[in-house]
Amino acid sequence: MTRPHTGRWFEEYAPGQVIQHAIRRTITEADNVWFTAVTMNPAWLHLDFEYAETETEFGRPLVNSLLTLAMVVGISVHETTLGTTVANLGFGEVTFPAPVFHGDTLRVETEVVSVRASRSRPEAGIVEFEHRGLVADRLVCRARRSALMLRRPARDDTGGAQ
Repeated sequence: MTRPHTGRWFEEYAPGQVIQHAIRRTITEADNVWFTAVTMNPAWLHLDFEYAETETEFGRPLVNSLLTLAMVVGISVHETTLGTTVANLGFGEVTFPAPVFHGDTLRVETEVVSVRASRSRPEAGIVEFEHRGLVADRLVCRARRSALMLRRPARDDTGGAQ
């Protein structure tokens, strides 16, 4: 069975290309509490409103930074790698220059940093992305990610994939 894809093939990427992702997501208190609990992170600044109000400079709970990272990458998938990737190879630098709070709406843009053919897999290449998460034009997350991307499938004379 061939599944539909919305991601781009390796050949469709070029360094400097920027993708403004159509999907945006407002992060809720429930998102943050669930993610923090399911990942076994008991940090008070994510879960304890009284502590966050009285003991932190933020005055309210922070969204778990790993939730922010997961949403930034997840929002990018539909327009970058859905159905066109072999595997996520890893992350380089990840930074969180500003906090995220319940009710913030996250938007994402992705820049293609580099592309190169795979030496060991002729059907694929490696694309390095820089994903940027923004809340009201304020940068809240920057992450470098490398993915092993499929090349466009060959077509036979009838126009179907081989």
